[in-house]
Amino acid sequence: MTQKELFTIAESWFQQQQWKSFPFQKQSWKAFLQGKNGLLNAPTGSGKTYSLWVPIVLNYIKDNPDYQTKHKKGLKAIWITPLRALSQEIKQATERFAEDLNTQLTIGIRTGDTSQKERAAQKRSMPDLLITTPESLQLLLASKRYDKTFKDCTAIIIDEWHELLGTKRGVQIELALSRLKTVSSKLRIWGISATIGNLEQAREVLLGHQSDALQNSVLIKANIKKKIKVKSIIPKEMETFPWRGHLGIHLLDEVVPIIKRSKTTLLFTNTRSQCEIWFQKILQKYPEFAGEMAMHHGSINKETRLWVEQAIRNESLKAVVCTSSLDLGVDFAPVETIIQIGGPKGVARFLQRAGRSGHQPGKTSVIYFLPTHAIELIEASALQQAVKHNTVEDRIPYLNSYDVLIQYLTTLAVSDGFYPKEIYHEIKSTFCYQAISEDDWRWILNFITIGSQSLQSYDEYKKVEILQDGLFKVNNRGIAMRHRLQIGTIVSDAVLTVKYLKGGYIGSIEEWFISKLKPGDVFTFAGRNLELVRIKEMKVLVRKSSKKTSKVPSWMGGRLTLTSQMSELLRKELYKASSKTDEKKSLELKALSHIFQKQQEESIVPGSDEFLIETFKTREGYHAIFYPFEGRFVHEALGSLLAYRISLLFPISFSLAFNDYGFELLSDQEIDMQQVIDNNLFATDHMHNDLQKSLNATEMARRKFRDIAVISGMVFTGYPDKMLKSKHLQSSSQLLFNVFRDFESKNLLYQQSFIETFEHQLEEGRLQKALERIENQSIVWKSCKKATPFSFPIITDRLREKLSSEKLEDRIKKMVALLSKK
Repeated sequence: MTQKELFTIAESWFQQQQWKSFPFQKQSWKAFLQGKNGLLNAPTGSGKTYSLWVPIVLNYIKDNPDYQTKHKKGLKAIWITPLRALSQEIKQATERFAEDLNTQLTIGIRTGDTSQKERAAQKRSMPDLLITTPESLQLLLASKRYDKTFKDCTAIIIDEWHELLGTKRGVQIELALSRLKTVSSKLRIWGISATIGNLEQAREVLLGHQSDALQNSVLIKANIKKKIKVKSIIPKEMETFPWRGHLGIHLLDEVVPIIKRSKTTLLFTNTRSQCEIWFQKILQKYPEFAGEMAMHHGSINKETRLWVEQAIRNESLKAVVCTSSLDLGVDFAPVETIIQIGGPKGVARFLQRAGRSGHQPGKTSVIYFLPTHAIELIEASALQQAVKHNTVEDRIPYLNSYDVLIQYLTTLAVSDGFYPKEIYHEIKSTFCYQAISEDDWRWILNFITIGSQSLQSYDEYKKVEILQDGLFKVNNRGIAMRHRLQIGTIVSDAVLTVKYLKGGYIGSIEEWFISKLKPGDVFTFAGRNLELVRIKEMKVLVRKSSKKTSKVPSWMGGRLTLTSQMSELLRKELYKASSKTDEKKSLELKALSHIFQKQQEESIVPGSDEFLIETFKTREGYHAIFYPFEGRFVHEALGSLLAYRISLLFPISFSLAFNDYGFELLSDQEIDMQQVIDNNLFATDHMHNDLQKSLNATEMARRKFRDIAVISGMVFTGYPDKMLKSKHLQSSSQLLFNVFRDFESKNLLYQQSFIETFEHQLEEGRLQKALERIENQSIVWKSCKKATPFSFPIITDRLREKLSSEKLEDRIKKMVALLSKK
């Protein structure tokens, strides 16, 4: 069958659906049928699934002319999705095309939610297309004779590649692909990516550094301009001294008419706790929404989440308050409107969420931005610019993740074993391990066979045996079982299940939150007020409570930081605010004019060539506030660095507070700020060493090492229903960390914990750039009589850690009254 005839089959199917294929879809079909690999860049809701599933089916038809009468069983294609929630969506779309063409192709799903019975059936007979996750793919590589399973596979599609790139799950994919390329000679590798800046690099990471697959590949961009309307909810009355969290809920009455006007609205919050609060508050004030409104976040049980997703499709819900759990790919045609509560901290995340509405080709996405404090309106203004100029973040790939490599080699040893010579070349062809040396490779092989140098006397670290012919193999069934249970790179805090005393399962919650509660305490979870009865094993037993006041759970991953692109856009908007002319100012900036005016009275609104420092005294002590506008992670590092450098000039101790706009050093004695400026304490010289000393980098690396120890299998997290408590995990990994620090500082995993701390947690590269920028700006130091509008959110953030929300509100009202006095 010729390409033209194959295309006719696809085109006529599209016509039956009353669709028209896009040029990018045809380009993908053509490239795939020519045997090429590739990366497809297309916006959400533009028909990405059919751009790659169609050519997989056409290729099968071409190779099997009598496909309607004879069916050759076996795995032909794999579709990797980062989110289990998307699997059903992909299955329905792919089945529709396969069934309409009478291909007899079967579609199966294999994720953490797949039952044991279903997995066993798949083992006996694999579906033609398998929709799975990075972790489940690794589990297949850990099964005996996996090469037979994959040998006839012709395609592997990595969906939402931008979500996996720059994570260790992405590294897992790189390793799996390096093996599958060898096992299956006909394999074509394709990635699908929506919002991402570094597309060329994304393709190289996916297909392998300088590999044949990369040479025979294409990058296809969908030339579809997704129309996005960004509307800010600007409060009618704006406070002069803004603070986080307070304004958001006050705008609740502005949100409800938007919900009522739309068919379905998704309200995106940045954290699960914020999600819980908004859900409760809307229902308290507008009880008529009961039954028409739901909540969706990753800790709510699977059945409820699936019910919510289905209810959105059926148009039986008016609104859903959600977190990033609904960020990706789920196709909700009825969703008309998105409301983003608080700054999304990144352009890509904002565009992704905007794309949830009008999730069909040609439809306009409408997204409202609701600030949680007034100054966040600058972020809204910056996002308007991002949408206008199509600015998106890069995703920075991981390099030399030895913990993931150790896990992967153990996976291969658990299945059929591996020969190091053969695997070394495959690994070196990946982007992540392109620079791995023979010495590092030998160290890793020693590590999995005899444990590291300082652990050689402990048998539990000798997992892999070397057989006579040089095959590396795991022969111990206990080791194999424990390894399979722990495959994956997402290490979260120990999670406890929340259940009613009488048995109903509600969801899961992190141990560190529950450990702060005592029996009788009431907390809000899954939209209900629950009283803690007791904790038994890994279960939190609760009963319903009618108490009005409750604690809202917070999750460890709750604090997002501004991305570098977002910070840059934010600074540009702020610099506009400092200019005297009105011409280029957005509605948002104009709405903030009284705040800028008050800021100018006490201090300045910095321009592009200025770096602002403010100092003032209150009853708490002496405040010094610095404004790099670089995001909270950079400010945490920069604040510690500066505090350390000041302490070398004069003996003084500080407490540090920071948000996305700046950081505060608070002390009980005055800093000689002129000395700080004259001694050039913002210099980049000796930055790395000073950072290590200032931050207690060893302590941060020790916490980072916990994840590395779990991923590399040095620490076992426990069996299902008997998971180890996080404090046990922490103490086991700390013990190993201390052993390596004292006796084996060249240990690659020990060194990795420091590299990851600096590169990923402290964003050392961004810190360096921020300091270079400050060195080229003129430093403006303003000695103020009292707190300024810019400093207020930072001060109140620090108080939040100490005070309950009622006390905080009272305290802030008093502070505002005091500051507003003429």
